[in-house]
Amino acid sequence: MELEKNWGDLRKVGLGVAAVSYDSINVLHNFAERRGIHFPLLSDVDSKIIRALGIVNDSVPNDDPLFGISYACLFVLDPKGVIVAKYFEGNHRQTYTFVDILNRNFGGAFTFQKTEIDRQHLKLVATASHSIVAVGKHVALTLDVELKPNMHIYAPGVEGYIPISWKIKESAAMAAQEVRYPAAEKLYLKAIDETVPAYRGHLQLRGVITISEDEKLRPLLDSTGTFTVEATLRYQACDDQICYLPQEVPVKWNFQYASFDQQRVPIGLRRKTLGR
Repeated sequence: MELEKNWGDLRKVGLGVAAVSYDSINVLHNFAERRGIHFPLLSDVDSKIIRALGIVNDSVPNDDPLFGISYACLFVLDPKGVIVAKYFEGNHRQTYTFVDILNRNFGGAFTFQKTEIDRQHLKLVATASHSIVAVGKHVALTLDVELKPNMHIYAPGVEGYIPISWKIKESAAMAAQEVRYPAAEKLYLKAIDETVPAYRGHLQLRGVITISEDEKLRPLLDSTGTFTVEATLRYQACDDQICYLPQEVPVKWNFQYASFDQQRVPIGLRRKTLGR
């Protein structure tokens, strides 16, 4: 469904999409009609391609109907069909969003929930890699910070000063990974005759959250099926002469929760035990 939602935008930038599974053509046709899927769904009933790619889930016994199923995996191919990137997850319920993977390979061309905040010392643009999420999805949250002329802020690791910090508020709806900060420059400050790690101009902060299991998340949803992730950016800005009072900027992202498709195909189309 995530691929379908973004299919039109992908085509506009010259990207194609196809999905491969071990399901039969009839099962894929049933699912595509039911959920409105328009891009190609390719059937690999005997898992020949899945095995050739090395992504078959070998933990499933051969007498199980799920025998031959693949791990969740996404390949990025160039125009010649050469694999240039691979994203593999051992748990199909814990995967990066498709949009986040596109951003890693195509320079941040796909973002959602763009929020702009203008403060005295800087401008802030907050985005997310997706707006609709499901259980186990890894979602990238990004803060693009543009410092105003002659301003600098201190980087993590500075001693004696207040460094920039981005804290994602704890929530049962998700788990947050450690925020990544860019490399800082060593800035000589003549007014205090010190060299300190600092940022000037533009910097980008990146955090990743993993969406919780259904039983933890569902009680936090509002009437529209939406939940909120909150964070705070803290910093102290300085110019060549003055260090201003520390500031805190609250940032929020709203996500629409999409539960997994639980509807099974008709009995006659269901996969049976292979017994091999």
